[in-house]
Amino acid sequence: MRSHHVTDRAAGFTLVELTIVLVIVALLIGGMLLPLSAQRDLQSISETEKQLSEIKEALTGFAIINGRLPRPANSATDGTERSVCSNDADCTGFIPWQALGIQATDSWNKLIRYAVSPSFSNSTFSLTTKATKKIQTRDSAGNTAYLFGQASCTNPTDNLCSPAVIFSQGKQRFGTSTDGVTLSGGTATSIDEAANDSGGGVSFMSRTATDNTAAAGGEFDDIVTWISPVVLFNRMVAAGKLP
Repeated sequence: MRSHHVTDRAAGFTLVELTIVLVIVALLIGGMLLPLSAQRDLQSISETEKQLSEIKEALTGFAIINGRLPRPANSATDGTERSVCSNDADCTGFIPWQALGIQATDSWNKLIRYAVSPSFSNSTFSLTTKATKKIQTRDSAGNTAYLFGQASCTNPTDNLCSPAVIFSQGKQRFGTSTDGVTLSGGTATSIDEAANDSGGGVSFMSRTATDNTAAAGGEFDDIVTWISPVVLFNRMVAAGKLP
């Protein structure tokens, strides 16, 4: 009987031992949650970057067919392009998803933003049409520097400014839902995101993502891309649309 009792204990676990095992398993699962969350965020970023690239292709295709770039959507709930946009501020809004036949939102279900140079969208453009969009970044010291464009876009043949900018407002802070609801805004420190959200439609910020409120320009997770005039012109020439 004694030998049988010892064998039974050796073959099983006590309640205390099972509790310890469960605690260890819980700790291991808890340690995996953050990496899995980070992986999901990276996947969402990658998918949105791919989507923005596809939108650039759709915009180029529209230009090849129509001789111009589309104007922004009429509203957050109407993806057809507006009839006219007279200046840079008016030519800034949401991507005209219905006119392009594309998805309207990014991986966080926020409407994709779009700003187009008026002269590229209100009539057919040429190799000397003036682009107006400038993209800035911040250097290691936190100072702003031009990533694409320059202080003045007065000389169209320099091709230093962009015809159009497309951007996602990222997971955090600013954005607009498909029913037109403005999502919770930024903080007092997220000034670069605020500039992208409500600026005059001329200069945009693109820089490394961070949640550091002390960083120059504050927290930032916008994903910004733009159309190169050289690439656009080359595609138009190859399609026989220019010069």
